[in-house]
Amino acid sequence: MNTSPIAKASTRPDPETLRERCGRRLSEAGPALNRLKVFAGFDGFVDRIIHVVDQRENAERFSRLPTIERFASRAAAAAGKSTNFELVQQQIKLGGNGPILANALATFGARLTYVGALGWPSAHPVFAPFTERAQVHSVADPGLTDALEFEDGKLILSKCDHLRDVNWPNLEARFGRERLAEAFASSELVAFVNWTMLPAMSDIWETLQRELMPQLSGPPRRLFLDLADPEKRRREDIRRALELMVRFRGPFNVTLGLNEKEAGELAKVLELPPRPRTEEGLAELAQALHEKIGVDTLVIHPVRYALTASPSGVEVVQGPFVPNPKITTGAGDHFNAGFCLGQMLGFSDAESLLMGVTTSGHYVRTAQSPTHQDLLAMWKQWPGAGSAAVSRP
Repeated sequence: MNTSPIAKASTRPDPETLRERCGRRLSEAGPALNRLKVFAGFDGFVDRIIHVVDQRENAERFSRLPTIERFASRAAAAAGKSTNFELVQQQIKLGGNGPILANALATFGARLTYVGALGWPSAHPVFAPFTERAQVHSVADPGLTDALEFEDGKLILSKCDHLRDVNWPNLEARFGRERLAEAFASSELVAFVNWTMLPAMSDIWETLQRELMPQLSGPPRRLFLDLADPEKRRREDIRRALELMVRFRGPFNVTLGLNEKEAGELAKVLELPPRPRTEEGLAELAQALHEKIGVDTLVIHPVRYALTASPSGVEVVQGPFVPNPKITTGAGDHFNAGFCLGQMLGFSDAESLLMGVTTSGHYVRTAQSPTHQDLLAMWKQWPGAGSAAVSRP
């Protein structure tokens, strides 16, 4: 007997039909986008996108180290000696899982309230365009990130000292308890991301559950949570975070977003058996994690596709091909923004996945957050159907 979680794929619409259906639904929903209300927090980074020089031809021209493997080999060869890496900044931009996610949702037209580490007492200039799209409130200085980008991934080098100031006392003092309660209660989507980099995030979640959640009424809202590469955190801290996530259920329909690496890390923490690194294996892992953790929906976005596990089963959607991405830092956050938008609009899991991979695919092509019209255009001219979407964290 076939017990595969994706055994019923043949009963699902083909990719072209899915794109047509999603495009029709998004076109109909267009006028409603600016009525969607979102509350997000709490991190913030200033990101420098960097290439590492392989060979320099002259003062203006150089070739970059193409892969992490080549970079690692050169670094390893310097053991016991020394070496130099020349870093060339390509771009400086707003960063952090929260600001990138929120900025993308605001670009779609959602009414966004963001609270986080964007600069204290005033926001860093890199966040100025974001402040024009959303109601932005800063409670701490941002972290700083050097993102070394390669063709096969990126190395994120972060300085996070200021993020210790993102805590409940500062949220109350610098944003306000009443405003927190109002944003928490009145938004269709609440998104708390980058748990790993925010040492006080679990305490913030617990305080919200104890002090603000009992006052919530009405139908469940949507809550999106993202751990963001928890490898460096202690297992007991990760387990506590997972337990707190489930306590949001009831007033919230809870979604946990992961990339492939994070899914593997949670499997180790939860002592789940290893699965093969295949689409089928990841689908089985998604189903096991969903059952073990107990959130409403679990979504995983590897490089080539994305999938969900929920009470309705496992869905898998392929992404558009991106042979030479302009940028990869923030692609996973754009996937999350597209997926969350689909959820807010009442789309199915498969349609929300398509929203996610298309949002990410547009971003890595253009280095710009898409509008809903950009998504509609991509569905009409789908590039490299069935191939890879670069949707790294």
